[in-house]
Amino acid sequence: MTLRKALQPDGISKPAGVWSPAVVVTRPGQLVFLSGFTSRDSTGAIVGVGDIEAQTRQVCENLQTTIRAAGGDMKDIVSVTVFVRDVKHFDLIHKVRREYFPAEPPASTMVEVTGLVDERFLIEINAIAALA
Repeated sequence: MTLRKALQPDGISKPAGVWSPAVVVTRPGQLVFLSGFTSRDSTGAIVGVGDIEAQTRQVCENLQTTIRAAGGDMKDIVSVTVFVRDVKHFDLIHKVRREYFPAEPPASTMVEVTGLVDERFLIEINAIAALA
């Protein structure tokens, strides 16, 4: 049973990155709200200091581990909010995101911020998932 459907309305330009203009949750189910994840590994060490691709990959791994613990998978994520220190990293971030969201990616917002909870972090992502 498909719980979500990506929507690409006529009259809205196709996204340049890895996101959908909208995601429709087609059946009632359980919503999971994932906190903002940074590039800390399971020991608490920061992965990829100075490397946006490595940090994005670790953030996505953290999201994946957490959504699986909740009984879902990355395909169940319907929305993400991405906080970045430098929006010029857009293409590198989306290169990594394609690995985790290969089809019907979530709705997405990316915002450039002046800082995160540790100056070594380049990216933080939170998410909402819809589970059956």
